Amino acid sequence: MTVDTTTTIVKKWITKMSLFCGIQFWDSPYRLDITRINQSCYYLPQNKKENHFKIHNRRYLGNKHKLLWLIEHIMAEKCWNIESFCDIFAWTGVVWENFNTENIKIISNDFLHSNYTCLSAFLGTTKDYTDKIIQKIDYLNSLETKEDNYFSKHFGNAYFSIENAKKIWAIREEIEKIAENEKEKNILICSLLYAVDKVANTVGHYDAFRKTLDSVHPIKLQIPEINYNNNIKNNIYKEDANLLIRKISCDVLYIDPPYNSRQYGDAYHLLENLSERKKPNVIWVAKKMDRSHIKSAYCLKNATQAFEDLIRNANCKHILLSYNNTWISKDDRSNARIKDEDIIRILKNRWDVEIFESDYKAFSTGKSNWDWNAERIFYCKVTK
Repeated sequence: MTVDTTTTIVKKWITKMSLFCGIQFWDSPYRLDITRINQSCYYLPQNKKENHFKIHNRRYLGNKHKLLWLIEHIMAEKCWNIESFCDIFAWTGVVWENFNTENIKIISNDFLHSNYTCLSAFLGTTKDYTDKIIQKIDYLNSLETKEDNYFSKHFGNAYFSIENAKKIWAIREEIEKIAENEKEKNILICSLLYAVDKVANTVGHYDAFRKTLDSVHPIKLQIPEINYNNNIKNNIYKEDANLLIRKISCDVLYIDPPYNSRQYGDAYHLLENLSERKKPNVIWVAKKMDRSHIKSAYCLKNATQAFEDLIRNANCKHILLSYNNTWISKDDRSNARIKDEDIIRILKNRWDVEIFESDYKAFSTGKSNWDWNAERIFYCKVTK
């Protein structure tokens, strides 16, 4: 092992320990003053009705449901008299769905069609469609098909059993026929996507499938639990976050961008394929479609510049940034794209920065084995 290699390894180890202790060893004008919250990172789930599902009942990389208590802690301490929130990288929408009330306006945005569809269902539906949805879901669950279709040919005996793959596409095609409007369609597609997650032969994403097909129980759609009355003021978007930020204003801006080079379009290509129903060609063992149109700048080398542009154009009173500590990883693909000193430098352009941290076992792609991991919330009260 060369001296340079040894020095790099030692520097990474010391830097990792420095983050844990809240000390910056290397030359930098930005010292990490971290408030460490020693509390169990678990948010007690609410009971759900039989044959229903809630917005957080889905496996998803970076899902923040178990960290809601930390976000709530910061909100209670720092953000008062709030009338609007913007979750500009909403993913599954679990964060601000928790704060969704009749008096609060939620602005929710995600670039992936599959996520936008479910956000629209849970946070953007204002009319109660429950009776019709129950009837239509019962009908969809009763569908029978023995014919091969687009989904079974490409994803059967891989991501799903042949029987489930046939039925999944048959349901998706039937939704186009029975949905009376866009709202109903979003709810039914959302129900299908959540049901697919329960029978997928994966570890929770679609970068690959298990070699042994062990998810063979029949797919069954359930009914989403939607608080229709709380959605009156909400706006749901499917836009590039850096373009949307120029059009909106809010009291609290919550930012939870991708951390590393792993594109979410790569991990959830199959759900995009299903929700959009465009039947694109798929390639390679993982059966992926062309995803060039859903690549995120936050996973690329220009992530820091994209983040700086976002913060510069934010019209808000408070900024909460969720960004974990994976910038020193055994797997280079897991290394965070934006360094802590750059985050602090950029946020300080809007005012002082505080960091709240707590231990957290993240949902990974299955390749990373973290023996120490922390979720951090960078807080900035905007005064300039």
